Amino acid sequence: MMPTTATTAPPSTSVSTTDYHTAGEPFRIVHENGPVPPGATVGERRVAAMANAADADAIRRLLCQEPRGHADMYGGFITPPDDAGAHFGVLFWHKDGFSTACGHGTIALGVWATDTGLVPSDPDGVTEVRIDVPSGRVAALVERAGGALVRATFRNVPSHEIARAVPVRTARGTVSADLSFSGAIYASVSAADLGLTVDPAHYTELIAIGREIKWALNDSPEAQHAADPRLSGVYGTIIWEDLGRGSAGPRQRNITVFADGEVDRSPCGSGTGARVALLAADGTLAADETLEHRSIVDTEFAARWTPTLAGASPVATLAAPVIPEVSGTAYRTGEHRFILDPADALGDGFVLR
Repeated sequence: MMPTTATTAPPSTSVSTTDYHTAGEPFRIVHENGPVPPGATVGERRVAAMANAADADAIRRLLCQEPRGHADMYGGFITPPDDAGAHFGVLFWHKDGFSTACGHGTIALGVWATDTGLVPSDPDGVTEVRIDVPSGRVAALVERAGGALVRATFRNVPSHEIARAVPVRTARGTVSADLSFSGAIYASVSAADLGLTVDPAHYTELIAIGREIKWALNDSPEAQHAADPRLSGVYGTIIWEDLGRGSAGPRQRNITVFADGEVDRSPCGSGTGARVALLAADGTLAADETLEHRSIVDTEFAARWTPTLAGASPVATLAAPVIPEVSGTAYRTGEHRFILDPADALGDGFVLR
């Protein structure tokens, strides 16, 4: 891809961030003097941000694109919550725009909120951090022992399978995709059906086929959210491989290719939720079992599910929706103050993949 430049950020922009990584995937938090687009809910603010209200899209570009970011950057703007039931809201973003859900980001935000004291933390127990995101209210359950982080668990919105064995014509032949919703819609495809393995050696081929499958299904009837059109479209393609069953339950590795060719270095939080919805529905993952979910760089999430009432989902499902719970760790990687010099000819930066 050729470099693209933009000069839409306000001159003399200065933005401070705190950066974390969750299982290897970056998350850049803008928590002071960040843009707060208008809207009564985080979902409404996301729509406004996409139109660059409060310069939100311009600042997203500044923080995502090179030389301050990279093609696989991820982050979020802290906003007010929808109501007093949550501690705060967040607008998730990446190089291509604003997403509806982000599990690895929710884990990072839970750790950040308890690291900083924004949410008072139990040093020897579990602290619930409630966060409003565009797809609903989620939580990070942050467990500490002696003040040190043990794990953080992302509890997602009700999640469900959408369709099974949807045929997709690709450059590697016709393959079957399973679609599911877990804050965003994902298409799951077996790596074996593509003649690939989830290995860094196949990184370029995995990105190419992941993008192809996403765009082939993005406007399909199966990818339209019946209750909220803002959640429609395939957000990512999950290419997975079976690692056999362990003592606690199934073991799988995946690469999630989301947005337009971005690769999650973690096993993908909301993508893991999408896998949990499918595995719970077909009986592969029982209620008393744990999914060991590994990434292309071999980092790990552990995932379980709890039941919810079938009526809790506003759309028709093949099986009762479940609440995925995805556990991992997140660690701070830096504090930053980014600036845009008005004389800088590169402006907001560029993307070069």
